Amino acid sequence: MIILRLVLKSLWNRRGVAALTVFAITISVTLFLSVDKIRTGARDGFANTISGTDVIVGARTGPVQLLLYAVFRIGNATNNISWESYLDIEKRRETDWVVPLSLGDSHKGFRVLGTTQAYFEKFRYARKRSLSFQDGRPFSHVLDVVLGAEVAQELGYDVGDKIVISHGLDKAGFTKHDNLPFSIVGVLAATGTPVDQTVHISLQSIEAIHIGWGSGNGTRNKAIGPQDIENMELQPKAVTAVLVGLKSKMQVFRFQRAINEYSGEPLMAILPGVALQELWSLMGTAEKALVIISTFVVIAGLLGMLTMILSGLNERRREMAILRSVGAMPVHIMALFVTEALLLSVVGACLGVVLTFVGLGLAQPFIEAQYGLYLTISPPGMREGIVVLGVAAAGAIVGLWPAWSAYRLSVADGLVVRL
Repeated sequence: MIILRLVLKSLWNRRGVAALTVFAITISVTLFLSVDKIRTGARDGFANTISGTDVIVGARTGPVQLLLYAVFRIGNATNNISWESYLDIEKRRETDWVVPLSLGDSHKGFRVLGTTQAYFEKFRYARKRSLSFQDGRPFSHVLDVVLGAEVAQELGYDVGDKIVISHGLDKAGFTKHDNLPFSIVGVLAATGTPVDQTVHISLQSIEAIHIGWGSGNGTRNKAIGPQDIENMELQPKAVTAVLVGLKSKMQVFRFQRAINEYSGEPLMAILPGVALQELWSLMGTAEKALVIISTFVVIAGLLGMLTMILSGLNERRREMAILRSVGAMPVHIMALFVTEALLLSVVGACLGVVLTFVGLGLAQPFIEAQYGLYLTISPPGMREGIVVLGVAAAGAIVGLWPAWSAYRLSVADGLVVRL
């Protein structure tokens, strides 16, 4: 207790420098915890890009490749699924619901997805959160289109505007389906998933815009207008992938095996969670880099504290000498410096935890609205406690250097008046 009282009085006499030291540690711990929270949130968001879907079915390829084009809209399918095979999947007794996905076109660099009304009802993300509309409604007509939040924001679109879809994935859009302009009827709320960067139309729309186009060569043989498609039977011929929800989780592996052994055409069924973990493992280097950077931030804060204590050591030599002259042992001097470093570290770390949770609490609505990243903010737990203990232990270790320097000071050296 005597050592603690001496530390508190000493710090109060140097309260300006001590406050700056605590501030530096607070900021470093805040950055460390904030990076950790955002990193964890990003990982959870990545894992929750698709939620509630039991199986994804596509043409036979690699699991990661199927996940990339079906969920992340990256790359292209090696082949399509015939409409007959899609109907077979839909009619299987294990199947509860299906959402067909048809890819291949674009609008100003954003992928166009053909699907059904079930997409807006069954698609889930981030722990089974459903899609919601920022404005408007789902598509109900062949020439209706629903935009993801990022598409609407970046291109400045509103409900009621007209857009033209381009043939293929050419960002410049040299080959356009300009004979059939679409009307924007809805804009989805931000999700932080590839849904935000997607232009959604119906499967019938996909068929309509390709009527009269050559087989994959981007040339139009016969132009049709909006009035021509009103009475057409726009039956889809194929889809790119299918999201499947099963009646029972116990049937997942049996369903997967049945699809992988499907005799009608070569198909593949993957489990989204397994494929996501495989994909995340390929991106683990970036996660490790964030951890290393945030750790060095904390080390920088502790080095700042060391610099502060060492820089003031020469001015405190008389203080140490007086303490020694009244009976303080060298070990007491060492304990004084270690306790000072420990106290500064603990106070700074605790304030860092408080500042992290207050800051994230205030920033959470903005982060979710702007970036679609939902950060789960729970009360401080074991992880934060480990950080505080780690910083405290590191602070005590850092304090050993100035403590050893003070230990070596003698009474006579401290009482010498230097000119």
